[in-house]
Amino acid sequence: NAALAHYSPSNGSSRTLSAREMYLFDTGGQYLDGTTDITRTVHWGEPTRLQKEAYTRVLMGNIDLSRLVFPSNTAGRTVESFARRALWEVGLNYGHGTGHGVGNFLSVHEWPVGFQSNNVPLEPGMFTSIEPGYYQDGEFGIRIEDVALVVEAQTEKPFLTFEVVSLVPYDRNLIDLSLLSPEQIQYLNSYYERIRAHVGPELRRQRLEEAYTWLRESTEP
Repeated sequence: NAALAHYSPSNGSSRTLSAREMYLFDTGGQYLDGTTDITRTVHWGEPTRLQKEAYTRVLMGNIDLSRLVFPSNTAGRTVESFARRALWEVGLNYGHGTGHGVGNFLSVHEWPVGFQSNNVPLEPGMFTSIEPGYYQDGEFGIRIEDVALVVEAQTEKPFLTFEVVSLVPYDRNLIDLSLLSPEQIQYLNSYYERIRAHVGPELRRQRLEEAYTWLRESTEP
C-alpha cells in the first residue's frame, strides 16, 4: 500500500504486514513545544537490490538537501533538485513535493514555506519538511522525511543551511554504503551522535531499556 504516496487505510484495502517486505510509516503529533512530521521506511527481512539502491538514493537526496549551504533570499524551488539528483542519476524520480512548512498548533502542511514554485524565499527560523521518496507501483514505497529548521550557515557572507530537528535513525538494513560519498557518511555519523546525545538519556530516564538498546544498535557509526 505504501506504493501509493498518500495512502489512507480502509477496510477494503488493509492487509497483513510481513517481514518479507518494506514498511513505510508516516508519523506525527502536535505537542506543547512543537509539531512533528517524520517518515521512515524499514525492511525486517532481505530487501531486493532495487529496494536497497532506491532507499539509499532517497537517503542521499535527503542528506544532500539537509546539508546544503545556499545564499540568503533563496526560494525552496531553487534548491529542490538536490533532493532528486541521486535518483535522477539512474532514471528514478518521485511525483510529490520535496517538502512543506510545518505549523505549530496549525496545519502540519503549512503554506507559504516549502519547495514548490509558489513558496516564499527561505529565512532563518522557518521550519520545513525534507521528504524525497520513490514508489514502485504495486510493489513498495519509500519516503524519508525529516523536519528541518532554516538557520544561518557558518560562512563569511550571510548564507543559510538546514538544521534537522527530527532525531530518528534510518534503517541500516536498507543502506548500500558503497553508494554514499565520504561527506554523506560523515553527515550520517554526526547525525547519529546527535541522536545518541539527545534521545539516549531521555530513554534511560524513562527506563525504556529495550528502546535504548535498539537506539544504540541503530546509531552505530
